[in-house]
Amino acid sequence: MQTFSRAITLFALCLTFGLATGSNGLYALEENTQAAPVQESAEALVSTDHDRITQAGEAEPLNTHESIRPSAYQPPPREEGQNAHGGHGDSEFEFPPPLSSYADEGKSVGERLFIRIQAEPLNLIASLIFLLAIMHTFVASKFTHAAHKAAHAHAEKLKLKEKTVLYHGEVKEEVSFKAEVFHFLGEVEAVFGIWTLALIFAIAYFKGPHAPIDYINDVNYTEPMFVVVIMALAATRPITQLAEMFLRVFAKLIGGGTAAWWLAILTIGPLLGSFITEPGAMTISALLLSKQFYNKKPSSKFKYATIGLLFVNVSVGGTITHFAAPPVLMVAGPWGWDLAFMATHFGWKAALGILISNILYFMAFRWEFKKLDSPEGHALDETAKTIDWNLREEKVPTWIMCTNVFFMVWTVMNAHYPALFIGGFLFYVGFHQATVHHQNRLDLKPPMLVGFFLGGLVTHGGLQGWWIQPVLGSMTEWPLMLTGTFLTAFNDNAAITYLSTLVPDFSDGLKYAIVAGAVTGGGLTVIANAPNPAGQSILGKYFPDGVVPLWLAVSAIIPTIIVGGCFMLLR
Repeated sequence: MQTFSRAITLFALCLTFGLATGSNGLYALEENTQAAPVQESAEALVSTDHDRITQAGEAEPLNTHESIRPSAYQPPPREEGQNAHGGHGDSEFEFPPPLSSYADEGKSVGERLFIRIQAEPLNLIASLIFLLAIMHTFVASKFTHAAHKAAHAHAEKLKLKEKTVLYHGEVKEEVSFKAEVFHFLGEVEAVFGIWTLALIFAIAYFKGPHAPIDYINDVNYTEPMFVVVIMALAATRPITQLAEMFLRVFAKLIGGGTAAWWLAILTIGPLLGSFITEPGAMTISALLLSKQFYNKKPSSKFKYATIGLLFVNVSVGGTITHFAAPPVLMVAGPWGWDLAFMATHFGWKAALGILISNILYFMAFRWEFKKLDSPEGHALDETAKTIDWNLREEKVPTWIMCTNVFFMVWTVMNAHYPALFIGGFLFYVGFHQATVHHQNRLDLKPPMLVGFFLGGLVTHGGLQGWWIQPVLGSMTEWPLMLTGTFLTAFNDNAAITYLSTLVPDFSDGLKYAIVAGAVTGGGLTVIANAPNPAGQSILGKYFPDGVVPLWLAVSAIIPTIIVGGCFMLLR
């Protein structure tokens, strides 16, 4: 019965959510005040805040939360046990509470975690929801399989129906709602967005209907937006053709066959991530692997080995510079790491680890390359009279390539300013339409799904600091590096490095170890590194039931050990 009443309460909160969002009066409530009318006018509050003077003689910054609250707002009377936001949690804490507010220094890790759960039980609930989302990614293929079965059964039913009316134009065939729902639940890119709904309901129930808005408003979604734009640009025909021309030079130097292309893409492609950003490098590398490798139908084992190697290589390939890899960006400013530091401490070791891993996998699968180079190994029909429009070989004019490169450079240079790179992308859409005969279709579905994935991930990841910070702060270099690698498999590596900047008194050795661990573990799962969903979105069609997380982790473990060893042993 209690469960049922809570469900009704949650439903009521959802209904009133829209009304609550329009009122900023909730900010005006103090901890010990009772509900009372706000008598000051909005104009008086603005004037008071603007003219307020500190004892030092300087004007205080305008408190926007106070100055814009409606003068006629009447807070609803609180029910017994409710907090100031209308929820049932502790009103003394904002959510998530600042990590410095726990006052648990000097305690053991276990004691600190227990204290933090006691101080804010919603910490544990948010982490359990995050755990469920992670578990969902491991069973996503089951939903995809169920979707295929439901769609097939629905198609059989449609065959038995008589068509009394024939339509023309853009006819939309009847689809199975059940199949579409299962397909959505099977989209790995949608998992964290789906579970964000559970998180929002939980925060609203315990902290009040306005609390989720407060939290989401504070989350930085710049990276997901940037990935959507850079992925869309990197997948355009002029950019992929330019990258293919560049990599063809290296491929010809080592033979020009499938093996040469495979080595060139997996070696040079990830290292480009240090200059065109990791999402851009992932998109280009995955598209070229699709054309030069996956289209030739390699074995399932080789498919997984290649995608695992790609994810690891891209994760570490962006460490030559201090501005391209998300986990490095998080620490470069606070710790003062510049281009010279990254190149000398991380970059050359990453390149060496990539080269060793590629050669090892090349030797392991060298017998299969011969099969892929044989005529029967090609998926494309060489005798076909028609050519897929998206695979045509006509050269894109140089000026169009240069213009596309300009838009990519603009996006990278303004990666921290959404208004600029989104505005630039809107200009690009117009340019794309004006040169459409030299372009392929601008497919925004994969980038949007990846953005949805990352948006959900940063929403959940922002609530995991309560346990990650004390765990990281209690270790020495090698345990810290290994723990960082492990945690990265279940959280975005940029979140891991960001949280490490909050740990006080981190030595230079510990700083190096946590970043090394975070980038090393970036290929173990799809959620470990921001560009991975882009790679899965492009290459997932070659895996009948989607990329199975277990086999991805198994295929990535050897290169993970190799690059980790390069980082920690070559110091």
